Amino acid sequence: MIKIIKKIKNKVNDYATLVMFSHTIFSLSFALIAMLLAAEGLPSLDTMFWILVAFMGARTGANAINRVIDAEIDAKNARTANRQIPSGLMNKKEVIIFTMICFVVMVLGALQLNTLCFILSPLAIFLMTIYSYTKRFTWACHLVLGITSAAAPVGAWLAVTGKISLLPLLMGAANTLWVAGFDVIYGAQDYEFDKAHGIHSIPARFGVRKALMIARVFHALAWVILVAIGLMSKQLNVIYEIGMLVIGILFIIEHKLVSPDNLTNVKIASYQINQVISIVFLICGVLATVL
Repeated sequence: MIKIIKKIKNKVNDYATLVMFSHTIFSLSFALIAMLLAAEGLPSLDTMFWILVAFMGARTGANAINRVIDAEIDAKNARTANRQIPSGLMNKKEVIIFTMICFVVMVLGALQLNTLCFILSPLAIFLMTIYSYTKRFTWACHLVLGITSAAAPVGAWLAVTGKISLLPLLMGAANTLWVAGFDVIYGAQDYEFDKAHGIHSIPARFGVRKALMIARVFHALAWVILVAIGLMSKQLNVIYEIGMLVIGILFIIEHKLVSPDNLTNVKIASYQINQVISIVFLICGVLATVL
């Protein structure tokens, strides 16, 4: 019995690692704030539940299909060779089945929300799938990843209101630039591998120095848009603006941690700092909308 429990625990851990469950906060914070702004407070429990169901299905499926599509590339890169599929811990067939289940969950969640969300769900699946192929032909792959992530706040807004407006589009733009920025930083460590294997990325196309400058521009624009959202929305108060001040400082720290000559802190800068940014954005956004 103990062996069975341990086996189940290990398999659950494999799936959690496969889909980078700890990184869920990156898009979840934007989705939840968009939901609160759209509802002008708390939406119904039913709406919140199905938004979370659709979000988790989409986000989990997106990461799983990415691992399937990138398996061969990951196997060649020493940094990623120990991932679940290249290392043999999981096989493509089981991950594909898992991906299909996740996307079905997302579509069912969208169906429970409203007709527009259901109609747009195939587009979301297309974006989540096509991203993994973009690094094979364009250095703009980081922006495609950002756009895919931006589906979370835009989708949450549509789930509540059933219509689109300027505010969720701005939030989606900020989400796009933010994710693209830290993905560029993270991709800088693969500069030599990408160049050698024909992988397209901003670091591979423009060099690490220019890539880090581009990441700074992306994050500066994202921050300006987030501040503008606070000024435009009647619901967001001084708590939100304080959060923006903290996030601005965190962005500065993030970009101070890396340089073209020293990428040892790439993981801290690209992931850990941005996880803190996500939490600050979520806490300040929630407090600003409910108080």
